[in-house]
Amino acid sequence: MKDKQAAIIGGGVIGGGWAARFALNGWQVNLFDPDPEAARKIAEVMMNARASLPQLANAPLPEEGRLVICNSLEEAVRQALWIQESIPERLEIKQAAFADIQIHCRDEAIIASSTSGFKPSELRERAKQPDQIIVAHPYNPVYLLPAVELVGGADNKTVQKAEQILNSLGMKPIILRREIDAHVGDRLLEALWREALWLVKDDIATTAEIDEIISYSFGLRWAQMGLFETYRVAGGEAGMRHFMAQFGPALSWPWTKLMDVPELDNALIEKIASQSDAQSGHYTIRELEAIRDKNLVGFLKVLMGHKWGAGRVYDNWLKEEILPEKTQANKSWTPETPFARHHTDVLPAWIDYNGHMTDFRYLQVMSDAADCLLTYLGLSQDYVEAGFSIYTVETHIRHLAEAKLGEKITVATQILSADEKKIRLWHSLKTEAGTEVATGEQMWLHVDMKAGRAAPMRGLLRERMLALFEAHQSLNMPEGAGRHIGQKSGK
Repeated sequence: MKDKQAAIIGGGVIGGGWAARFALNGWQVNLFDPDPEAARKIAEVMMNARASLPQLANAPLPEEGRLVICNSLEEAVRQALWIQESIPERLEIKQAAFADIQIHCRDEAIIASSTSGFKPSELRERAKQPDQIIVAHPYNPVYLLPAVELVGGADNKTVQKAEQILNSLGMKPIILRREIDAHVGDRLLEALWREALWLVKDDIATTAEIDEIISYSFGLRWAQMGLFETYRVAGGEAGMRHFMAQFGPALSWPWTKLMDVPELDNALIEKIASQSDAQSGHYTIRELEAIRDKNLVGFLKVLMGHKWGAGRVYDNWLKEEILPEKTQANKSWTPETPFARHHTDVLPAWIDYNGHMTDFRYLQVMSDAADCLLTYLGLSQDYVEAGFSIYTVETHIRHLAEAKLGEKITVATQILSADEKKIRLWHSLKTEAGTEVATGEQMWLHVDMKAGRAAPMRGLLRERMLALFEAHQSLNMPEGAGRHIGQKSGK
């Protein structure tokens, strides 16, 4: 998408999270917030986002978009395709802001509100183009949690366009069937919050004990399955119907006080605040945010590995938005030179305790380059499903120089020898400055997976592999090829 400019109106926790999500996906972000501390606050949010979201990509993100601090709302929204309102939850303030935005913005711009409670019909009451205004309600931190509730009509063209853009940002838009106060997520959270207030007020449990019960039990389940799927599993082999039959009668028992709210008098407020201070007051808010983000990244990586839940969203984002940019063909490459179509940055997750790229990541970079080469040569999913593939049977890596955070690396691969079944190849990893940081020599076998043995290559793969080897025969043998471990230079 060429038209990548977003306006963020309100730079608090949620607005800052939106700014980070857009900027780290390569969008220019125009921020308008009259708060004199807005620039400092947004810088701190951006710092947290840079430390977390790139670790999920495991590939270089697009070049970070420019953050522009604007002096007026008009300056912020004039050229923006996406305008995200994240100002205080007062309906008259939001309506006035939308009226002002629509005076200055493009007709095709999306105007989205982060509101936790108001319905689109309420937000549109004073609007000259009502359908341009929708709700895009995210969850904190916006730069990590992918869910966004989209409200404004499934047939609304603005909602449909918003869904496409959010998908490109690695988010998970859920279009609500109808509008309702507080949407869906906050209504569920409010039910839990009300009951928790009673449990503290009645001295059943402290804030810390309630949080421990959630985070050590069903909170872990909800992170991967949610409510209904969790209870389906709880029903055993008979599934949800058995669960409903077994636990349904309990709904008539007076377990909860969902429709009865405790009075938030000074005594209860002080009780909750003092317990919260005792629970986590020894951390600053920024420290808690950093701890939260590191844990979320860990959870999301596990889910990505299993292609499940929120991890599936990031896995799709990686394959559809990030990797296609990374593997763009180098138009200057010709078959008479080493294959050099794989480029990467040294990512935050790749850095070890010495401040350099950790050893096993060199093999990962070589493997990614090998996958790029094999795709070019014709090793398709159909080829593998037919029962044939390439196996790596031997690897020798030399670590020659330090690869540091943010350095750009290109992998050049040379075919040293090849026949119908066996391929010997050489990877050279170099920085933009031309420093060779590592080399890797590998032996591949073409395998008939059903028979469990080496077999001749077939079709396009055979044709292209042998042609590339023929072209590479004019290249010099790389220094170090054929070395054994511990062999001195020059031998």
